[in-house]
Amino acid sequence: MEPFQTHKGKVVSINRSDIDTDVIIPQQFLKRIERDGFGRFLMYSWRYDSKGNPVENFPLNDPESSDSTILLTGRNFGCGSSRENAVWALQDYGFKVIIASSFANIFKINSSKNGILLIELPEEKIEKLIQLSKEHKDYELTVDLEKQELADNDGRKMAFSVDPLVRKKLLLGVDDISMVLEYEKAIEEFEQKRPFYASPVRG
Repeated sequence: MEPFQTHKGKVVSINRSDIDTDVIIPQQFLKRIERDGFGRFLMYSWRYDSKGNPVENFPLNDPESSDSTILLTGRNFGCGSSRENAVWALQDYGFKVIIASSFANIFKINSSKNGILLIELPEEKIEKLIQLSKEHKDYELTVDLEKQELADNDGRKMAFSVDPLVRKKLLLGVDDISMVLEYEKAIEEFEQKRPFYASPVRG
């Protein structure tokens, strides 16, 4: 996992709430063995009609949004089943940051494991950002995880807060196992002081 300190990217907004994981990656595409390649199936049932033609007014089908890396969306994003493939699809499509007023808990865990930064903001700030993204062509945000701050093209700034442990993992680019190994020496010292914890259980 690559370290995440700052990221500047174009914003695309999907102003809907309760977007569940079955919408993010429909179940008919879950049979893939490979982890990559899910991006082309992202929100497939919304991006394409029953004949496989692109839905013209869907935000992700707008050519100007094709290189967006920051997704702006409604509350309770990622609800539904706990499929990690949903995060893979978003990441493979190119999203590095998702901003919403709330996220489903399991989706939060899966995102932090895969290096996607989730930012929660009050709904009124989400609405303001959505408005700005529609008013300004090529609307961009700079995300500074170290400072926990957003800044747009015109210098508007917003503070955000990320769970300290998640923030540390993303800044360092490490996974859960690597975080545990940071405390390997302390764990060994604990075990040496309490050898009876490691004693075999006799039947």
